[in-house]
Amino acid sequence: MAPAVPPADPPEELPRVLLWRWRRNPLRRRTDLAQAWIAVGLFLAVLAATPSATFLVGDAAYRHYKETARHQSATRHDTSAVLVHDAPRHPEPGSDEARKALYPVTVRFTDPRGRSRTAKTDVVPALAAGSTIRVWVDAEGKLTGPPLTTRQVRDGAIGCAVLAAMAVPLLGTAAFAYARSRLERHNLAQWDSAWARVAPRWTASR
Repeated sequence: MAPAVPPADPPEELPRVLLWRWRRNPLRRRTDLAQAWIAVGLFLAVLAATPSATFLVGDAAYRHYKETARHQSATRHDTSAVLVHDAPRHPEPGSDEARKALYPVTVRFTDPRGRSRTAKTDVVPALAAGSTIRVWVDAEGKLTGPPLTTRQVRDGAIGCAVLAAMAVPLLGTAAFAYARSRLERHNLAQWDSAWARVAPRWTASR
């Protein structure tokens, strides 16, 4: 008859393992309880701060981009420009790459003060000299990009809001890691102090 196999010890409940810092036991240090409270405090702070930071940063970014778009619309002008020479040909005409390619070419245009100027801008391949294109010119007569669109303003604000929503938990995690490292240093210092008191007695007993 095979010997009876004693039943295995029941595994410790997972919540008791995770919450050991909250239970009284002779091995728990004050720093362990402090670490638990710091974790709870930072967790609640992150939960409370994330929505507020997301809204405030997103709103501030929207106002900034909206004002930038308004300023650009007031100071940038759409005008025509003429190619001074032919644009280079793409080595693979008709390909997807050719349809996306742009080449810098010198163009002549009139600035807001009525002066004829030349500058380089990107154009599609194989555009012949004398062709007319539309360009944006700023108040100083320099070629620039078009003003921000409504979609770009919205996307910029959303992007900043998302970054803020990610930054708050990261800052909370960094704060917890810093506090934990300081507590660990404190624990090690206490351990060294206790060992300095006990070690001579152990050595003398030998």
